[in-house]
Amino acid sequence: MPRALSVLRQFPFSAQRPGISYLSVHPVSWSEPTIIERRFRPGLDPEQAIAITSEFIHSDHAYSFEAFWDLWTPGEDSPDGDIQLAPQPIEFIVHGTEFDNGTYKQAGHIQVDFGLDTPFLYENMDLTQTAENRVKANINRLITFTQAVEKNCGISGRVLWSESDENLAQKLIERIQKVH
Repeated sequence: MPRALSVLRQFPFSAQRPGISYLSVHPVSWSEPTIIERRFRPGLDPEQAIAITSEFIHSDHAYSFEAFWDLWTPGEDSPDGDIQLAPQPIEFIVHGTEFDNGTYKQAGHIQVDFGLDTPFLYENMDLTQTAENRVKANINRLITFTQAVEKNCGISGRVLWSESDENLAQKLIERIQKVH
């Protein structure tokens, strides 16, 4: 949990929806019912969220923390697809070493699920120069966060992947090259 707290402290929480908005503790595997689930509005600071889960520390548990960060996304109310700054969900998952037959070996001890890669790529959209700059800002936010985690949290490695079968790091590089 100290490493998880360190990662959460690096995260740029949303100005509109700051803090940890949800947490849960999962025993043994994802198929088991949760031990605890709580929602928070307003969100908790990372120290408060970690303190709640600390009484459930066990090597065969996983811990989930949900939060929001501000990314540029197409506005739902905007007929022309104007890109607006809006809170987007993110999930932090902490795997115990004995959870789900050693899931941490593939997923890592701390996994950060950024959701869909759309805010970082917008591959199938014709974007204005302003929208291109905002996509670049989203990518920069992602890079800044991952670099802060690497620099300040004592991690031994990181993997950036997407649910598509394509290399997300390569797709991000190609997108940044497009917007330059």
